[in-house]
Amino acid sequence: MPATPTVTDVLIRVRGTVQGVGYRPFVHRTATHLGLAGWVRNDAEGVLIRVAGDARHVAALKEALVHAAPDAAIVTALDEGEPGPADAPVGARFAIAPSGPGGEITTAIPPDLALCDDCRRELLDPANRRHRYPFINCTQCGPRYSLIERLPYDRPHTTMRAFRQCPDCQREYDDPASRRFHAEPNACPVCGPHLSLTDAAGGVKAEREAALRTTGELLSGGAILAVKGVGGYHLMCDATNGPALTALRARKHRDEKPLA
Repeated sequence: MPATPTVTDVLIRVRGTVQGVGYRPFVHRTATHLGLAGWVRNDAEGVLIRVAGDARHVAALKEALVHAAPDAAIVTALDEGEPGPADAPVGARFAIAPSGPGGEITTAIPPDLALCDDCRRELLDPANRRHRYPFINCTQCGPRYSLIERLPYDRPHTTMRAFRQCPDCQREYDDPASRRFHAEPNACPVCGPHLSLTDAAGGVKAEREAALRTTGELLSGGAILAVKGVGGYHLMCDATNGPALTALRARKHRDEKPLA
């Protein structure tokens, strides 16, 4: 007769760079695959997990939390304890719970992440709904540090709170099988920010693809443009255009120094 599995119920604190890197979706997928119940949430100290089930599977989860974490995650400490009366109870399944209360912030804010291969393929695919969408992102790439206003890392705590997700984006956000499951900056051409070209007075001259096309024409004509990204501004001109480069150097007071 097989031995009855030992059941355990533990609280696990994960510290380090574990917000904004797809860590909660990773924990959700791993715990669900192992048949465990419980929850994972962000809070001021990092990520908090309550997990219950077969002790062997809980041990496998703890191993994965460090050694199978998303590439951008940096786990600096893993602490285990017993759940207390104030901790949310365990449900029938594993879930991503709402972020916990504030407190002293000790978790690290992740940097902006370079475009991943999956998003690059979507960006260049004419059949994809995000074809040529400049603000494409997922749990593995996109802006983080530049749009986070406060922790824990949730969409209402970022500059993306002004953009309500469309039904298609919301379905991705809610789908555990999607790589945009709980991707806080999730957006598309329908519901997200878009490109616009303005003059010095702030008047809009062109938007979306027309803004990109007109920008190219202006650069070819020797103009100097300020390009606003999620993290600041860049001055841009055609480096092969002598008069434009001279004008940019004069404005930056860099007659001979390299332009940073």
